[in-house]
Amino acid sequence: MVRDNNVDQALRALKKKMQREGVFREMKLRQHYEKPSVKRAREQAEAIRRARKLARKKAQREGLL
Repeated sequence: MVRDNNVDQALRALKKKMQREGVFREMKLRQHYEKPSVKRAREQAEAIRRARKLARKKAQREGLL
């Protein structure tokens, strides 16, 4: 929504929303074909990375409490 002819602010809000939803990341991934085996390996690596990050944050929180 553009308010008071402030296009820059509306554009910034749109970009932030698209970033949160992962649109830019998906566009980057879809630029080239990705074999199913490569896609599976990438998704597994991402899941491991997320799990490690979550464990690290949890350990830090418990260590400080």
